[in-house]
Amino acid sequence: MDINWYPGHMAKAKRQLSDQLNRVNVVIELCDARLPHASRNPDLDKLISGKKRVLLLNKADLADPQVTSMWLNHFRAQGIDCAPYNASSGKAKDALTIIENAAKETVERAAQRGIKKTVRAMVVGVPNVGKSTFTNKLHGGAIAKTGDRPGVTRSNQWVRITPYLELMDTPGLLWPRLDDQLAARRLCYIGTVKDDVVDLAMLSIHLLQDMLKVKPEPVMERFRIKDAELRGEELLEAVCRGRGFLMKGGVCDYDRCCAVVLDEFRAGKLGRISLETPHKERPRLTIPGAKQETEEKHGED
Repeated sequence: MDINWYPGHMAKAKRQLSDQLNRVNVVIELCDARLPHASRNPDLDKLISGKKRVLLLNKADLADPQVTSMWLNHFRAQGIDCAPYNASSGKAKDALTIIENAAKETVERAAQRGIKKTVRAMVVGVPNVGKSTFTNKLHGGAIAKTGDRPGVTRSNQWVRITPYLELMDTPGLLWPRLDDQLAARRLCYIGTVKDDVVDLAMLSIHLLQDMLKVKPEPVMERFRIKDAELRGEELLEAVCRGRGFLMKGGVCDYDRCCAVVLDEFRAGKLGRISLETPHKERPRLTIPGAKQETEEKHGED
């Protein structure tokens, strides 16, 4: 299942982001805590180099807390300031504290010159990791557009949070060449790539197989699967029959089944599941023409 999706508006958004960086003091990068490797855009490292950055592992309430702790240690060992967060139900003051700490040196330097600094922070990340929800959380109301599909935010939007803090909500940015198809597939799991451009049956099968590897009991219970060793179409058929997704004559309703599998994972209805661990992930390929690494090298098993 090859995945290649890069809407034209993202190229424009990338240019706009680059143009605004000179006005920014802090960059707040969001990724999905369930997929901290796949849900980070490697192009952002180049774009925001030299800027103070904080990485928030958003939707941490949906991820395995032990695995999230491993990721935090992994990123901190690389010198990356990071923290878990949940933009939907977390406390705004916790996020404000994180931003204030990141901007502390800038504010103190301005204070030495007798200036009360207004901190400008840019919120970045791939589509559907919760950037606009994060902005709305800090604002205390729905000022940035949100949605459960990628591409809702189409342009940069400055939002005043306090008299001395402004946030810029930016469109989600994917990298143009999805060299790592395993990472691309995982992005589809969380809705970063639009569902209508991928094979949902194959995507649902892969997701079920991946979840069974890390959390077999809750997945089998939720979807009423009796055999954890099932793979491929047989696995999808077992979910259809277990959950009663059947049409006239007992024919499996695969469309309904796929929609439910994806929706229930994205909503966290199978419990706290992390599909990536730091010791199993390797750097994403970014060299044009380089041979794609195998899934085994990325530690899928």
